[in-house]
Amino acid sequence: QVWLVESGGGLVQAGASLRLSCAASGDTFAEYVMAWFRQAPGKEREFVGVISWSGNNILYADSVKGRFTISRDNAKNTMYLQMNSLKPEDSAVYYCTAGRSWYGRTSDRSGRYDYWGQGTQVTVSS
Repeated sequence: QVWLVESGGGLVQAGASLRLSCAASGDTFAEYVMAWFRQAPGKEREFVGVISWSGNNILYADSVKGRFTISRDNAKNTMYLQMNSLKPEDSAVYYCTAGRSWYGRTSDRSGRYDYWGQGTQVTVSS
């Protein structure tokens, strides 16, 4: 069992940056593949990116590639999402999630993950 708490969301203008954090507690953090998803009002939950146990492998959704960076610090039991050049369409509730296995290109399926945080709101104004 792992508990996840996101933080760092807020209201920013287009072009700004934000860094989200996901703090984990419970089971050994390094044993989990970690990912970010987001969900805008009226839309399905959308994959943002995934990072492997040690951080050696990272995959991003095309919509954020080149603007967002996922990292993790296993010593601090924390994952991060650095978001640069934010756009209004990035507005959503951002969730971090944990799973036991690495699925490569099919990591974008929410059912791959076992534990979810409560989410943090990111709003980007134009």
